[in-house]
Amino acid sequence: MNPSQGSSVPSEHETVGAYALGILDDAEATAFETHLAGCEWCAQQLDELAGMEPMLAALADLPGSGSTPAIGESLSAKPSPRLVEKLVDEVSEHRAQKRRRSFYMIAAAAALIIAGPLAAVAVNSGSDSGGQVTASPAQDQFRTMADKASGTDPSTHVSATVGMAQKAWGTQAVLELKNVKGPLKCSLVLVAKNGQRVTMSSWSVPNWGYGIEDGKTPESKKPLYIGGAAAFQPNEIDHFEVVTFEGKKLVQVDA
Repeated sequence: MNPSQGSSVPSEHETVGAYALGILDDAEATAFETHLAGCEWCAQQLDELAGMEPMLAALADLPGSGSTPAIGESLSAKPSPRLVEKLVDEVSEHRAQKRRRSFYMIAAAAALIIAGPLAAVAVNSGSDSGGQVTASPAQDQFRTMADKASGTDPSTHVSATVGMAQKAWGTQAVLELKNVKGPLKCSLVLVAKNGQRVTMSSWSVPNWGYGIEDGKTPESKKPLYIGGAAAFQPNEIDHFEVVTFEGKKLVQVDA
């Protein structure tokens, strides 16, 4: 059926407006271009719509777009009022999707700030064979914390100090970890007085380790500083644990 006849229009032809506006993703654009190679009607529509995107974008921003047939009269290309209305709707929906994506990204960033590991902690510019550990916001924050608790495990000899700060939403913490060698993947776990366990942060320990007094490189001699957060107030915390991903406890720090 010719797209200009009848009430039913194939979906491939409906895509011409979105393609002209450049709002299709790569896969959709490739599929439409395949269709376009054999469709004279779509090719003609593209010719009519050339250069209309800026005007349509401006129209999509106007409030109360209920009388779009009049819009067609102001366009030099003179497409049908129905096509203009459809294109304006496409631009509006595309922009609404972009706003929604931006909102979700902001919400995710806020969640990471409140509930996840704090700003970059041990910055390692090298590989497993060595790298430079630089000062971090977590280390600077640790130095300002007045409420701290420490512990050393008699078996693993790993030492840890946890700095705590009370917040309206719970507890902000920074861990200082020493005398741990890798390769390991570890987590800082908060254990509440009611028995609940919450992972506050996780990280990898490189081969050379952290806080090794007789380490062979300057990097291995420096402790690890890493931040985390949880929704428990300090008086609700029983202790902290540093555990490997395999479940081995390296050190416990009583709150």
